[in-house]
Amino acid sequence: MEKDRLQKILSRSGYGSRRECEKIIADGFVTVNNQLAKLGDKADYETDIIRVNNNIIAKPESDTLYLAFYKPRKVLSEIKKLDDRMIITDFIPLSDYFFIVGRLDFDSEGLILLTNDGEIANQLTHPRYEHEKEYHVQVSKAPDPEQLNIWRKGVVIEGGYRTMPARVDILPQDKTGKWLRVILKEGKKRQIREIGISIGLPVKRIIRRRIGPVEVGRLNPGEWRRLTSQEIRSLKNLQKSIKSN
Repeated sequence: MEKDRLQKILSRSGYGSRRECEKIIADGFVTVNNQLAKLGDKADYETDIIRVNNNIIAKPESDTLYLAFYKPRKVLSEIKKLDDRMIITDFIPLSDYFFIVGRLDFDSEGLILLTNDGEIANQLTHPRYEHEKEYHVQVSKAPDPEQLNIWRKGVVIEGGYRTMPARVDILPQDKTGKWLRVILKEGKKRQIREIGISIGLPVKRIIRRRIGPVEVGRLNPGEWRRLTSQEIRSLKNLQKSIKSN
C-alpha cells in the first residue's frame, strides 16, 4: 500500500493542521517503528507503528470526515488553487475531494464545514432545505427600526430577487448598535452585503457563527477541528428528518 507523509497522517488523526504536525515531527515527538521520525518521512497505518509522545495512533474507524474550519478574511473558499490567493488547503491538508458547505466570499470570515460525505453535503447546501446560518454583522452606523423591519421582511436585491424573511437583532453586548445578529435560511452570493447597501447600512464585517446545529465555538481564524460525535449525530438526525418529510 502506498505510504503517506507523516504530517498528513497526524493531521487526519486529529493532531492539528499540516504545519502544526510538521512542528510536532521536527520537535522530535514522533517515532515510526521505534525510530525517531524526521520531516519528509512517510508511513502506513496498516504496516507501521506510529507513536506521538509514545502513544500509538490508530487508523481512524471511518474514512468519512466532518470538519469545522474558521475561514479568515482574504482567503478563498476553494480546495484547489485558482490564483496566488490563499485557499482552504493552505490551512488543512485535504488530499481527497472534500465538499465545501457554506462558502464565504473573499472578505467574509467564519464557519465553513468540510466533508467527504456527499449526501450530508447536499442536504446542507441545497437551498430548498432552508437550513439556518447565523452571522454577526458589523454595519457602518446604528440601524433605525425601519431599516431592521425592512431587512426582516425581505429585500429586493440586484437582479430583482426578493430575499426571504430573516431574523435580525442588535447584539446586546454592542453598545454602539453597529453589530447585528442575522439568521438566514438562504445563502445568495454576497446577499448580506447587497441588503446592507440597499437599505442604507453598508456592511463592514461579516462573521459566520453557525451552520445548522454546528457552531464555530472557540476556533480562531485559520483553525479547524473535527466535529464532535454529538454534532455529527445532529447533522444525521437533520438528514433523517428531511428524508421523512
